[in-house]
Amino acid sequence: MNLLTKIPLSKSKNPIDYSGQLLLLGSCFSENIGAKLEYYKFQGLQNPFGILFHPLAIEKLIQKSVHQELITEKDVFNENEQWHSFDAHSCLSNRSKEKIITDINDAVESTSAQVKKASHIIITLGTAWVYRNTSSNQVVANCHKVPQSNFTKELLSVDEVAESLKRIIALVQSVNPSAQFIFTVSPVRHLKDGFVENQLSKSHLISAIHKVLEENIISYFPSYELMMDELRDYRFYAKDMVHPNEVAIDYIWERFIEVWIDDTTAQMRKVDEVQRGLQHRAFNPEGDAHQNFLKSLAQKIALIKQEYPFMDFNI
Repeated sequence: MNLLTKIPLSKSKNPIDYSGQLLLLGSCFSENIGAKLEYYKFQGLQNPFGILFHPLAIEKLIQKSVHQELITEKDVFNENEQWHSFDAHSCLSNRSKEKIITDINDAVESTSAQVKKASHIIITLGTAWVYRNTSSNQVVANCHKVPQSNFTKELLSVDEVAESLKRIIALVQSVNPSAQFIFTVSPVRHLKDGFVENQLSKSHLISAIHKVLEENIISYFPSYELMMDELRDYRFYAKDMVHPNEVAIDYIWERFIEVWIDDTTAQMRKVDEVQRGLQHRAFNPEGDAHQNFLKSLAQKIALIKQEYPFMDFNI
């Protein structure tokens, strides 16, 4: 009995392997996949500006990075005893004005370096709803709890999203023509926008990506569709009924491996074995059994590092 309708997926002709360099940008779901890639010690950079929900915010980061546009004091503001940037997530906010400027400029520089060498750029779009600052007339990446009266809420049209994605691709290709793009739509439900409004937003994102697919050699991974069609049950959501739970994330990750990870499963198993070993907590840390376990673990790490010197494990 088949209790699941599976989405047919094909293996990519340009898969990710351990020699690849990755850049992951976008919504919080990109961090779920990014955490998996980091766990298995793939090389890359993930959300240097923090979570970015919509395409215009991602485009602005890419633009700053490609043109190496560093920020100054005029680009940050103070609200609720913290300094913020409307172009970055609150994870970069800081009580020190100097510190946030330094951190954001470091993020611009690290992104600039990664864009130039990235083999794969994975972009997860979360929403087509954006907030425009009425005083500057600029669309912001994050409102930072500034009063709602300072913004107008807008829904990006399919064409506006598509044009933004085209500009992102063109910016990257101006410095790295060989980068492979993987676009996906986050399965996280933005219910604060409303149930109907969330579906409308997701439909704009999906339609725009497929419009760009017709004109560019890019790829689409159906994260949203996997959640909606293969895992169509509330038991696959976290307690907030908005975010996918751990089971759902693991399932979508396994489907991602099917399409995008090269035949490195043997190496990934070795890395997983070491990672599980590092998470082990001994009942008797000074005992012979645990000391022998640590020696065996160190030998396994040494063998992995012979093949992949860039991998770091904290033992």
